[in-house]
This record gives sequence, structure tokens and C-alpha cells, in this order.
Amino acid sequence: MTQTFTGVDEVVHAVGTQLGETAWLEITQEQVNQFAEATGDHQWIHVDVARAAKGPYGGTIAHGYLTLSLIARFGEELFSVEGVTAKLNYGVNKVRFPAPVPVGSRVRASASIAGAQETPAGVQVSLQWVIELEHSTKPACVAETVVLLVR
Repeated sequence: MTQTFTGVDEVVHAVGTQLGETAWLEITQEQVNQFAEATGDHQWIHVDVARAAKGPYGGTIAHGYLTLSLIARFGEELFSVEGVTAKLNYGVNKVRFPAPVPVGSRVRASASIAGAQETPAGVQVSLQWVIELEHSTKPACVAETVVLLVR
């Protein structure tokens, strides 16, 4: 369920707030292949189903950066901010990939607002993300991203 903030000031006052969890999303071989095409990263562990079946994970796995890029999708699912002219990806402060994401598995994300800083361009909001891998004790990805909210 999307949490809607009525403005930038409400987001600033929500530092420390947990935004909840997204729905589960299945990672498909088609998604992985399309990501490989878009990025030019055709490493066999991602795209060669036959070879990967004999590899360390028993099948193909998603690119780490594919998993990270899902944050854009998950962010739309978790929160919106009214009264801004733009909500822009400003960057990533830290990212780790503790567990591989096998094709056919499901992931979901949770996020919290870690910080907010006024800048001349708008408010930079830091978000702490955990992308959970179903049936795993380790997350697929943990990251701190920054979103620029332009008034």
C-alpha cells in the first residue's frame, strides 16, 4: 500500500519512519535477458541457462544491478509525495548484495526514511532499503539511496 505524504515538510518530519513492504515480485529469465541487452552484461551466470544449471547456483541468477534497479519500481509502490515538481533519483550512498537472486525466485522490498537534508535544489531524502529474497535468511540487496524532492 502506498504511503502518501502531503508535501516535502511531511517527509522531513517522517525521518525514522518505516514505509512498509512491497508485494512479492518474481524475477524471470526474460527480465534478466532484457537487462543483459540493455547493459551489455552477458555473463553466462545470468544468460546461459544450460551452463548456469551446472554452475554454483544451479541456474541463472539476476544481475546485482538489476536487483538494485528494482528500487525505482518498489519506491513507486511504497510512497508518493504530493506538491513536488519532481522526485528524482539522486544517487546511492552504499549498496551490498549479500545473496544471489535465482531466476524464478521472488523478491520484495522494505524501506525507511533515514534522513532529509535541505539543499538549494530541493530536499535530499535518504532511504534505507532491504530487498528480501523469499525463503532466504539473507537479503538480496541492502542499499541507501538518495531521492531529490524538487518543490
